[in-house]
Amino acid sequence: MKLAGKVAVVTGGAKELGAAVTRGFLAEGARVVCAGRDEVAAKELVDSSGGDVVFHPVDVRHQESVRELFDFAAGHFGAVDVVVANAGVSRPGPIAALALEAWTEVFDTNVTGLLHCLQAAVPVLERGGGGRIITMSSALGARAVPGASAYCASKAAVEMLTKVAAIELAPKGISVNCLSPGFIDVGMGRQLAANEAVWSQYRTKLAAGRMGTAEQVAAAAVYLASADADYVNGHVLAVDGGLRW
Repeated sequence: MKLAGKVAVVTGGAKELGAAVTRGFLAEGARVVCAGRDEVAAKELVDSSGGDVVFHPVDVRHQESVRELFDFAAGHFGAVDVVVANAGVSRPGPIAALALEAWTEVFDTNVTGLLHCLQAAVPVLERGGGGRIITMSSALGARAVPGASAYCASKAAVEMLTKVAAIELAPKGISVNCLSPGFIDVGMGRQLAANEAVWSQYRTKLAAGRMGTAEQVAAAAVYLASADADYVNGHVLAVDGGLRW
């Protein structure tokens, strides 16, 4: 029970990687505010949690929505100890033809949304004497992929924002680390594997010979949220089985 007594907020916490992180935290004794735009997707998690998970709507693109989320979390459970800023989107397309609306949506969600979470979380975590923030990047944050300019650039920005936040927030007792999943068998990873023409170009890049699981990413999040990572700060933890790029 590495997270016994802890309260976590997980954005994008009802689906795919976010749901796996929510379940992983629950298994280690945490109570979780599962936040997102789809309450229906969170219903199974909430119904099976015995009150240890509550859903709260949030759109991380809007600062006030994020502030309301953290006010609710602190009021409902009495404190917040861990934040997982997992909400993110991808809008593929070649640079020459990428719609500005697609670029803006990716950056508003993945980067500005993270900034909103950081700014809303800091005073809440500080009142409790500190805490943990975990951001979510991707293997594509450090690797160029044709057709993924917005996503790659946004995740590179997430990694640098994480490192700056780690330095600035350390005196407040808040650590900020980043998870960088590789090819995982949910969400975009599953969609990629379903397209054999595209997947054949990437399959050979997996040094482990297989995709990872959402549960393996969740285990890494548990580590960063736990006392085991007390002296880890500003780190980008790759969960990718090794990649040959």
